[in-house]
Amino acid sequence: MNKGEFVDKLAAKTCLTKKDARKALDAMIDLISNALASNEEVLLTGFGKFEVRARKRSRRINPQTQQRITVPEKVVPAFKPGKNLKDIVARKLRAVQSGSGLKARRV
Repeated sequence: MNKGEFVDKLAAKTCLTKKDARKALDAMIDLISNALASNEEVLLTGFGKFEVRARKRSRRINPQTQQRITVPEKVVPAFKPGKNLKDIVARKLRAVQSGSGLKARRV
């Protein structure tokens, strides 16, 4: 689902206009982004937690040139799903072997 489809479904579920649904979604994204940029966690009980995590400097291999490169330390956004979200997904989907790996399939 892309942002436009999400806005359509949000508008239908909340009886908002598409314009108001887009404003609400954009405001939520902006609030979460600004909180993370201020090193604040955003906890949505039952859904999950948005946070920032620091990553150490690491040495990697560039797959195109096979040269060793150093990736500097950095801070990245992260999401940890809550128990309710995990339970909903687990009830509706199962992992099944498919060709070269595992895929999620509806139950």
